[in-house]
Amino acid sequence: MTDQMAGDTLAESKDTVVVQRSVSQPVKEVWRLIATPAGSEALLGEGGVLGDKGDSWHSSNGTFGVVRSYHPLEQIRFSWHADDDAPKSLVDLHLVKQGEDATVVEIRHEHIPDGWNTAAIAQHWEDALDRLVNEG
Repeated sequence: MTDQMAGDTLAESKDTVVVQRSVSQPVKEVWRLIATPAGSEALLGEGGVLGDKGDSWHSSNGTFGVVRSYHPLEQIRFSWHADDDAPKSLVDLHLVKQGEDATVVEIRHEHIPDGWNTAAIAQHWEDALDRLVNEG
């Protein structure tokens, strides 16, 4: 994908971070990329592959989870664990059509445990969106 606009951290609260990126590609193309192994790895890290609802994912950096909701061309929701001892949090990725040839990709990371650095988590997802945009 090309011609992305700068990322925005829309909201940071005690337990939620929201980041988004507008890309100059239609929803169908953005979804196609997310559904590839390279797109999943861009979001989750090496080895992380998003499957259908109920499928587990694991990345080589130790993060893992389960796909909770899968709506093609619209949304994927998955649990996210930083490591075996970390509590579960939830990540919701939404695609929103902007005209004919642009898409907003939004990541909402919810139920972030107390004591976690929300600024670092926001940066993690900003970096993931950068990798995703550069994959396309």
